[in-house]
Amino acid sequence: MKKVFLTLVILIGLVPVTLSQEFLSTSETLKFQSETEKTFWQSGGNDAFFLFRAVHAEQTQPEEVWINLLEDLDNKASKKKSDILFLRQIFERTHHKLLKKYEIHSSFNSMLTEGKFDCVSGTAALGLLLERYGYDFEIIETDHHVFILVSLGDQKVILESTFPIGGMIFSPAEVRKYLDSYKPAEFAQLKSYNQSLAGTEIEFNDNSIFKKVTLRQLAGLQYYNDAIVHFNSASFIEAVNQLSKAYLLYPSDRILGLRELSIDMAYKTYGYELKK
Repeated sequence: MKKVFLTLVILIGLVPVTLSQEFLSTSETLKFQSETEKTFWQSGGNDAFFLFRAVHAEQTQPEEVWINLLEDLDNKASKKKSDILFLRQIFERTHHKLLKKYEIHSSFNSMLTEGKFDCVSGTAALGLLLERYGYDFEIIETDHHVFILVSLGDQKVILESTFPIGGMIFSPAEVRKYLDSYKPAEFAQLKSYNQSLAGTEIEFNDNSIFKKVTLRQLAGLQYYNDAIVHFNSASFIEAVNQLSKAYLLYPSDRILGLRELSIDMAYKTYGYELKK
């Protein structure tokens, strides 16, 4: 594990700083699935990469594919001729090396080890790379999906992680059409808290969420997605544990709503009275 972190410090360019004491003290009350998850979580106070690694974390999980991708792109970055061409290289190389097979509820770790991804883990990978190479971008959260909007001066580019072909949209008309398809309907409300952000299809009916999130908040949404799996299998206590972590990273209504629902269901189903 120490060797892994040393390699990441070198390749990701982490600068040792003092972790947020509020973040660390709050994390001490959380229930982690493993010591590895706890280690990644506490390191995530400095870098979102570790927060994405924390879900379903195991000490034996390799990081070579990520490190190889960084080395490849670092080499290409040193020779880049334009931002738009290098952006295409980031998109295409990430799909070639990482994003092999779409599968709902796939974690960042399953992407690294098996090439399985969903829109959250795929967007996480692209977002981390865009941050590394200094792009101006926004991660957009909608009811059932997340994607990236990149700004290249006056030009806007959509990066849709779930579409290896056609997922980089730069025609102004197509960008507007894509964004409009996700704009919330007037007075629309989220219909269900336990529907994940993992779809590959555009939802045109009654969208209620369209907002920018940070990489750290996106890591919270990965925990939220994992909690949905536990909730739908009636593992309500584990769902609450994951949602507590999700809410610390991203205190959103949908995460809080599912946490409260999970607490109520744990009591109604098994008689467990959990703290609100």
